Amino acid sequence: MKTIIIAEAGVNHNGSLAIAKRLIEEAAKAGADYIKFQTFVTEKLVSKETKQAEYQKNSLENECSQFDMLKELELSLNDHYELIEYCNQLKIAFFSTAFDLDSINLLSKLNLPLWKIPSGEITNLPYLQKIGSFNKPIILSTGMATLGEIESAIEVLEKSGTPRNQITILHCTTEYPAPINEVNLKAMTTIAEAFKVRVGYSDHTAGIEIPLAAVAIGAVVIEKHFTLDRNMKGPDHKASLEPDELKKMVEGIRNIELAMGNGIKRPTPSEIKNKIVARKSIVASKKIKAGELFTIDNITIKRPGNGVSPMLWNQIVGRRAKRDFRPDELIEQ
Repeated sequence: MKTIIIAEAGVNHNGSLAIAKRLIEEAAKAGADYIKFQTFVTEKLVSKETKQAEYQKNSLENECSQFDMLKELELSLNDHYELIEYCNQLKIAFFSTAFDLDSINLLSKLNLPLWKIPSGEITNLPYLQKIGSFNKPIILSTGMATLGEIESAIEVLEKSGTPRNQITILHCTTEYPAPINEVNLKAMTTIAEAFKVRVGYSDHTAGIEIPLAAVAIGAVVIEKHFTLDRNMKGPDHKASLEPDELKKMVEGIRNIELAMGNGIKRPTPSEIKNKIVARKSIVASKKIKAGELFTIDNITIKRPGNGVSPMLWNQIVGRRAKRDFRPDELIEQ
């Protein structure tokens, strides 16, 4: 199965459509399946006195409220239409995460192919009910969540109209960047087993190793933040991949998909030609005359492997030679 790779542009456009379009270009060049933005109305998302998260303070030169920071990063409905059109030109799929009910309404007008629920909304009942009512594929991130909270969210989505087979759950650690020792990647498998759903991984670690590992153990969706330059001003740039790293991650995932194969253990086409060279056969260790018994003293095992298999050793020992054999000559049955 092909892994869905989501290049998370998020708010790394810094409020600029020109930067947003460059992000689309880089995501398409890297081979990502989707580029994802974030859709919100700041007044509906945070109160004016909400402080920035610690990672946001570390990424911005001037401390301000979350409200002031986010207000500069909003995308209008027209912005969405323009970015969708640009994605269509570059043949990469567009979608976005809504962070409030008004933004869900905005995105519903765009007839996007799927919905992404961010980790922070997993306990937002009206939000979950509204998205569940559309009966479209849903990707649900679970940073900061317990199994019980995941179960409750799935139940709400199902009761609202979206069957479980339309829901993919992403394991996630909500920190930027996420410490490696807090990734707990095995939890992704736990989620799959507990809820019988497709699973994936939303990665906030530095580098690309963890998304690759996630694919190797069953992730069908990978989401990763990226930016044009980690030194840009903004809340998420420092915890994002740069374009060349995004490309390497996509290439690595595609290679892992090929390497996973079909699970049937048998010689591959490239191995078959090496069997003769790498395996061994029963050969004469000294001159053997016709009629002489094969014994452990006059036969041995050597390469190449195009003669009698050493697995038949016990059947050969004690038989009589039907002809003369030279040293190193392949024994015949």
